[in-house]
Amino acid sequence: MTELLVVDHPLIADKVRELRDKRTTNHDFLRLAGEISRFLAYEAFRDAPITVTTVDTPVVSGAPAVRVDEEYLIVPILRAGLGMSPAVQNVLPRHRVCLVGLRRNEETLQPDVYLDGLPERLEGASVVICDPMLATGGSLVCVLDMLRAKGAGPVTVLCLIAAQPGIDHVRAQHDRVKIVTAALDEHLNDVGYITPGLGDAGDRLFGPPAH
Repeated sequence: MTELLVVDHPLIADKVRELRDKRTTNHDFLRLAGEISRFLAYEAFRDAPITVTTVDTPVVSGAPAVRVDEEYLIVPILRAGLGMSPAVQNVLPRHRVCLVGLRRNEETLQPDVYLDGLPERLEGASVVICDPMLATGGSLVCVLDMLRAKGAGPVTVLCLIAAQPGIDHVRAQHDRVKIVTAALDEHLNDVGYITPGLGDAGDRLFGPPAH
């Protein structure tokens, strides 16, 4: 069963309010996306596997300590996922980053893959997907299909905002996925955007693409 965690915290909710505000600049939107992503990563990996060890402090030798040895494969979905991945990299002590680029077909609302930067075999690797907007779920299901075909292990998805129809679609296609989001909206509009949402995350992070 796909697990859903909506991080209910007043400080995160306040930052989500700023994200939604149409007056928020690209600079501030990028900053907020990073701050929220850091909070989400802390909550998502509260139960990360640890190794018990010791550390020598300036006062004593052999003080009890723990170490996170797990290596995570961080997968930002381009281009908007790039606004989240640096904060997640800062949180997870051992990681590597592989990019996946998807482009939404505005007629079908389905994703087209234009970049597959994943290794040929993942051999059970723990994966963290950075997907700011989980709307229809089509892009996320596409990436999950790619990861499954390459033998990925447990997958955690970090989202700034998710929509219930997208959650339902992912659950219908994949199990054993953990989705962690800062907000859950109920609806999509007639062109597949989350409502109330926050608009196009890529444009709000980096400006509109060049044509």
